[in-house]
Amino acid sequence: MSKDRTFTIQLDEDLCKGSDCYICVNACPKGVFAEGERITPKGLRPSQVKDPDECIGCEICEFLCPDLGITVEEVGGTERVITSTPKGGATAPASGGWTTVQSSLDPGTHYMIGDEACAEGAIAAGCRFYAGYPITPASEIMVHMAKRLVQTDGVFIQMEDEIGSMAAVIGASWAGIKSMTATAGPGFSLMTENVGYACMTETPCVVVDVQRAGPSTGQASRPASGDVMQAKWGTHGGVEIIALAPWSVQEMYDLTIKAFNLAERFRVPVILLADAVTGHLRESFQVEETMELFDRIKVPGAPPFGSDDESGVPSMPSFGEGEELLITGSTHDRYGVRKTADPVVHERLVKRISKKIIAHMEEITDYELYFEDGAQRVVVAYGSTARSALWAVKAARERGERVGMLRLKSLWPFPGELIRDWGRRCEEFIVPETNLGQISQVVQQHTANPVSLVSQTNGEIMDPRRVRDFLMGRKSH
Repeated sequence: MSKDRTFTIQLDEDLCKGSDCYICVNACPKGVFAEGERITPKGLRPSQVKDPDECIGCEICEFLCPDLGITVEEVGGTERVITSTPKGGATAPASGGWTTVQSSLDPGTHYMIGDEACAEGAIAAGCRFYAGYPITPASEIMVHMAKRLVQTDGVFIQMEDEIGSMAAVIGASWAGIKSMTATAGPGFSLMTENVGYACMTETPCVVVDVQRAGPSTGQASRPASGDVMQAKWGTHGGVEIIALAPWSVQEMYDLTIKAFNLAERFRVPVILLADAVTGHLRESFQVEETMELFDRIKVPGAPPFGSDDESGVPSMPSFGEGEELLITGSTHDRYGVRKTADPVVHERLVKRISKKIIAHMEEITDYELYFEDGAQRVVVAYGSTARSALWAVKAARERGERVGMLRLKSLWPFPGELIRDWGRRCEEFIVPETNLGQISQVVQQHTANPVSLVSQTNGEIMDPRRVRDFLMGRKSH
């Protein structure tokens, strides 16, 4: 290493074990580090950078630090580029993207409960790893996946809890396997920390939340939609998330496939917000002969956490492919190197992992409109509640009410522009929900029109007569 070059050394004292480690002190060939003198509130003496001018940039300290608390950078140098060539010396071509595949089920009509259809959708999408813990009303997904993964050379693991389940799913995804878990409210609460880790590490995976009445353990098998805001804001940090809301067994199958495609396309955890009704409902659904699937993009040597496009999705290598991967939930640069004290790197990272979703709203957002012609009032509904709402809207239309309906198949990111557009054409929004009003509040944020909530929190299916009577201006049952 030439001393014609100078280097800066960043040592994160909050991470340094100091007197319990001192690997950097003992390993540095130039004596740059020394034992610390200051005692922290933890009772440790962090290492100190005693003689930075002696640094030759060998980076031994950085690579040996067990807590990734040291960063060495050349003064005036460019951002470090970590690249590697797969064994054998040949550079592999780029891979991934859209492909057309044969259905894993026979084309035609099938008859299952929603949870089973969800599992079949996962298998069809290429999921070959499932880690989970039994919990009603999602247990049937786990049981069906255990059976189907054996038949498709996949791997099923029953974990000790939902925390471990989500961790295993993330690990399997970085091994290059499409991965999923499923749970209900209490388990979803346990998963949220690792969902945040998946957001920060841009790990594609699918989390199915078959919602039930809460809070806490609530009513184990009764329907509700109280996890809507948790899906969006459950993890700290305030980044964008993708969440879909099926209303039928058909969509338990179709939207599970879509969830995997979105997860792989945008390198994010995607949440399927089902509920006890759609999970346990039994009805027929159609399977096409072929389907379109997206596989994560792989560009050997490309930065796994950065893109020249500020709203772009980085290439995602897998462990075992010859890349030098650094995976951390802490702030990191394009190559995964921790930058926990760099405000520019942190802002760039957080904005990009959100913008890659917001900038592709048209590709992600999914909805259906009913009776839109001449509608002066619009019902906004989602999930199983939308089935009751549609019956009510039809009944009100038959009685001369000028009412239409917007069904949200995707909840997050929220289609605010769609609400603003309808707000210029209608007079009022009505939002039926089996919670105390979660999406209704979001609708109100995007319109100056009145927004009325039809709330039901008794652990029962939304009574369509309550919605009809509200639309007719009558007292509900």
